[in-house]
Amino acid sequence: MFSVIYSEEFLDHDTGRSHPERPARLTAIVEALKALPWANRLSWHLPTPGEKESVMSAIKRVHTPRHIHEIEILAECGGGRLEMDTPVSRYSYEVALLAVSAWLDGVSRVLETGEPAFVLARPPGHHAESDRGMGFCLFSNAAIAATYALEKHGLQRVAILDWDVHHGNGTQEIVEKNPQIAYCSLHQYPCYPGTGAAHETGPYNNILNLPVPAGSTLADYQVLFESKVMPFLSEFQPDLLLVSAGYDANAADPLARIDLQPDDYGILTDYCLQLTRRIVFGLEGGYHLDALSQSVIATIARCLKLS
Repeated sequence: MFSVIYSEEFLDHDTGRSHPERPARLTAIVEALKALPWANRLSWHLPTPGEKESVMSAIKRVHTPRHIHEIEILAECGGGRLEMDTPVSRYSYEVALLAVSAWLDGVSRVLETGEPAFVLARPPGHHAESDRGMGFCLFSNAAIAATYALEKHGLQRVAILDWDVHHGNGTQEIVEKNPQIAYCSLHQYPCYPGTGAAHETGPYNNILNLPVPAGSTLADYQVLFESKVMPFLSEFQPDLLLVSAGYDANAADPLARIDLQPDDYGILTDYCLQLTRRIVFGLEGGYHLDALSQSVIATIARCLKLS
């Protein structure tokens, strides 16, 4: 069985009409997964309620009180914007807490079972820095989960692989000063948010940025995985791998210009499985609904050895 952590409450984060990061992203994935001939191989789990003290404690380890309070107050006042593209609605604060909780549950489940799991949550997180939200992101889910894994579960090393088409500036800003966390990002460059140059390696050489030009294909990604990503992560020897699983590097995606196909994510997943089966996949971007759904399926199918 493959664990999927999901709640319909994630649909309550209302980003407004025509915003690309919309509830339909999750409903499309859920419907596609439940229609699979092997849907009985999936085990669905509700996340622990987000107001739990342990969740807030984990967030406070990563984000400033000012940032947390700003999101809370905006939601209490009925909504607003952290930045032009980053809306907060009435329920966004509660939903963002639940999303963090889902990532923490994913960590705990993977460490308990030794098998991969998928956190199907929103809002995404990899652009959220310690003191500000941006790029559709409120809290830095992957960075929070990595810190939690080290402190709560006593791990020595946690790696984050970010294959979203945009650089995870927030994740990098938060984790680069922690030598127990390694961060690797493959992303289109130049592209939003303009960070992630190859020379950004962190004070402990625990950061690997791999900018790729528009038009890059699976063949280009495979060269990078085999020559850069795998040696970097293998040398780090992580006790746990977190994947910031954005699927906006698909050729069909409207927000970028990388030419991956949904099935290609099965191949990228294979590389991860060569490192460890203790993997938490957590949803980040991906805005073409069919390409997004099929990419998630490709990821999970490879974990189940179905393709």
